[in-house]
Amino acid sequence: MSKPQTITEKILAAHAGKEFVEPGELVLAKVDIALGNDITAPLAIKVFREVGAQKVFDRERVVMVADHFAPNKDIASAIQVQIVRQFAREQDLLHYYEGGEMGVEHALLPEKGIVVPGDLIIGADSHTCTYGALGAFATGVGSTDLAAAMVNGTIWLKVPESLKFVFTGELPPWVGGKDLILHTIGDIGVDGANYRAMEFTGDAIGRLSMADRFSMANMAVEAGAKNGIIAPDAITLKYEQGRALRPFQVDRLFSDPDAAYSYTKSYDVSRLEPQVACPSSPGNVKPVSQLQEVRIDQAVIGSCTNGRLEDLQQAAQVIKGRHVAKGVRLIVIPATPLIYRQAMDQGLLAIFMEAGAVIGPPTCGPCLGGHMGILAPGETAVATTNRNFVGRMGHPDSKVYLANPAVAAASAVTGRISGPGQL
Repeated sequence: MSKPQTITEKILAAHAGKEFVEPGELVLAKVDIALGNDITAPLAIKVFREVGAQKVFDRERVVMVADHFAPNKDIASAIQVQIVRQFAREQDLLHYYEGGEMGVEHALLPEKGIVVPGDLIIGADSHTCTYGALGAFATGVGSTDLAAAMVNGTIWLKVPESLKFVFTGELPPWVGGKDLILHTIGDIGVDGANYRAMEFTGDAIGRLSMADRFSMANMAVEAGAKNGIIAPDAITLKYEQGRALRPFQVDRLFSDPDAAYSYTKSYDVSRLEPQVACPSSPGNVKPVSQLQEVRIDQAVIGSCTNGRLEDLQQAAQVIKGRHVAKGVRLIVIPATPLIYRQAMDQGLLAIFMEAGAVIGPPTCGPCLGGHMGILAPGETAVATTNRNFVGRMGHPDSKVYLANPAVAAASAVTGRISGPGQL
């Protein structure tokens, strides 16, 4: 009889060629996708060359996306992208994206079917954990680990302990995946899941769209987690239909009923209101109703956390027929070219522009203080991004509040942090 395992343990065991694995065990696991971007890939490429490697382990499984400082904001960023571009051409990588094909990597890869349920994905970007929403083991690594994976197609991993988070009840209006994960991080803290797997389950999760699931898995790292994961279901399979580039099996992609967890937490979401992470920590979380006196200078809707079509639809629903408050800048950044086109076809971009917003091309941009939305000293922003550390979006004396797209849109209209119910 096989040992009961969590979904995370099953995926790691399968990729290590073992029947089962134990938390704390070191395993050499095969990598399905190795990902780099314009910030992290150049160092990985440098190491790749220093070790004398000639070819990547698989030209179809090493993925490069120029999304952080793109479109290039200065000479230094142009050189970074040039290094990645030349390497992609040299190695004949099937999946290299820049310019009009480029999207924010963690929205782009699922959209294109590059990652599928059951995969083991490593990326030299901490929010690689986003793909756990598909039922994959996905985690961020350093550039040297990426280099090793590009050469060998393998990585050493310590099997994490698993934590179970059970969400029950009907979600109130304007409350979604971003609010669930902010509420969770506010509860357990930014180190509450250090090097552990955060597994999200319960009937409330079962009703979430893929966009909301991506938001949750994306921010698992903000609680210190090694990965976040949601078992595939009918919603996952519908998303992958006609999209997945590789065949996959989901018959074992679930946690056994008697699998072991470090702890289990349960949340009734039926009375949850939109959540906001206050400066300067994703764990400093309060309900939006407690923050209505906080004035803002900028609102940002986009990023790998909340730049998907559903996010833009939600924000447009709030802002339609209204105008951005005087003195407030609203920046809207669709996460991929396809999302941009869909938003344009649905009239969402027109709604934002009529409200006084600036529409940016797909890019990480302001999320990391890269460009296209840098804050000056003393300025305050509300953003649908994932981090609000000191200086994250610009000057060290600026402040960032994290919220869902509806709150960001409502705040842009009122000029202070507001929920849609306050309009």
